[in-house]
Amino acid sequence: QVQLVEYGGGLVQPGGSLRVSCAASGRFFSIHDMGWYRQAPGKERTLVARITRGGTTTYADSVKGRFTISREDAKNTVYLQMNSLKPEDTAVYYCNVETMMTYGRLISWGQGTQVTVSS
Repeated sequence: QVQLVEYGGGLVQPGGSLRVSCAASGRFFSIHDMGWYRQAPGKERTLVARITRGGTTTYADSVKGRFTISREDAKNTVYLQMNSLKPEDTAVYYCNVETMMTYGRLISWGQGTQVTVSS
């Protein structure tokens, strides 16, 4: 139905930067909210950032001022620019996309991409 492919991620030193992206494909009428969540080992999956169709953004307090979420609707893609990375940002990052289907709204998850912040 909806396929989400994530790009980016990897190993970066503390203080460094990284960008992850997520492209959606499939048979949908439109994309509504797009977001990024993360899950560290032994912890629950939590919201990192979200962006609405109108461009309104929401951030977790722990990433405000360091991370920026953006979207490129022509490419059905959402980005997360991560700056001033800290070891506590280490986690698997998942994109989350809300699409309008013929039968209603559908929430889809990406496969996850590992981000490791370590020296």
